[in-house]
Amino acid sequence: MRQKLHHLNYNIFLPYILLVVFGIVMVYSASSDILLVNGFNPAFYGIRQAMYAFFAVFVFCALCFFLKLNIFKSRKFVIWFLGISILLLFYLICLKIFKGSAAAVNGSVGWIDLKIIKIQPLEIAKLSLIIYLAYFLDRHDGSFNKGQIIQNLSRPAILAAFMMFLVILEPDFGGTAVLAMIVIVMFSVSGVPAKNAVLCLIGIAVGVYLLVFLIIKWNPEFLQNKYQYRRFLSFLHPFELEQKGGAQLVNSYYAIHNGGLFGVGLGNSMQKRGYLPEPYTDFILAVIAEEIGVIGALLVIGLIFYLIWSIMEVGIHASSQFNALVCFGVTTIIFTQTVFNVGAVLGLLPITGVTLPFISYGGSSLIILSAAIGIVLNISANERIKNEERFANGR
Repeated sequence: MRQKLHHLNYNIFLPYILLVVFGIVMVYSASSDILLVNGFNPAFYGIRQAMYAFFAVFVFCALCFFLKLNIFKSRKFVIWFLGISILLLFYLICLKIFKGSAAAVNGSVGWIDLKIIKIQPLEIAKLSLIIYLAYFLDRHDGSFNKGQIIQNLSRPAILAAFMMFLVILEPDFGGTAVLAMIVIVMFSVSGVPAKNAVLCLIGIAVGVYLLVFLIIKWNPEFLQNKYQYRRFLSFLHPFELEQKGGAQLVNSYYAIHNGGLFGVGLGNSMQKRGYLPEPYTDFILAVIAEEIGVIGALLVIGLIFYLIWSIMEVGIHASSQFNALVCFGVTTIIFTQTVFNVGAVLGLLPITGVTLPFISYGGSSLIILSAAIGIVLNISANERIKNEERFANGR
């Protein structure tokens, strides 16, 4: 333990801690006024986020950092972890079938309520898919030659497609897109020819564009009352549909405009006071922009991208395929969620409910991302120890 702590990668650990602490502050700031107006404890969500952060950092991140790295590479761990995540996703579909709208939140069945905490199986699925793909692709390293690619990748592709199918049934389109990006990126960096990966990405993009174009043109009657469809139309016409789902995006624009370059001051946002729905979740960046300005928001996003680059650097210099793939998989989660979240807040992408990593309110996302950071720190420490041993042996 002492040796690992000595080799702790502060380029990853410090940005991670800063983001988590800043997230607690902003969750409190974004939620306190509306809670106070409704007669609740104004610190309720802030305290809960602090509790989630405590367990995320000192239990899950620390545990994944101090465990032997070989545990994550073991067949037994991979199978159990993947199996549990799939069972949890399947359980959500059963909830939807048997309980229907009673189990839904904003039109989606995405959480398992344990009273103390609501577990979001999608978050577990993201990390389990990364570990599984890293394990599988590492064992098949060097076998992705022409004529063998489809045969060798069929098993993980089918399993990943099944997980995405379960997530889209909730329905959670943002989560499905994140899982798809994990698969594409990890396949791309595992030895699959770049041409195949690029063609796959282009094919998916074109397919999604055509599907969206056809739905907009058709505008089917049976989708008119669907929550997700209304949010998509609100993305296209936010001001025209402000009273039918566009209020979140419209008030996000107002918040960013009010904040200007330097903000109105921490805690002084107007849009969080009943105008911007649930400002402490996926639209917390709008409150950040209003309170500490566009420059402050850019600094926060810059810190996230610095963290992404630091993790990528570990992956680039990793001595094993497994270590590299895990790092690239974790960067894919953080990068994709950040892009989706920022794009939704700015009205550049449809609102999918994807949270801002480490900042938005929520226990499942923070805990799983912290576990992922712990694994990356574990990989980084082991790589540094190996490099020191090679140097000491004169290699």
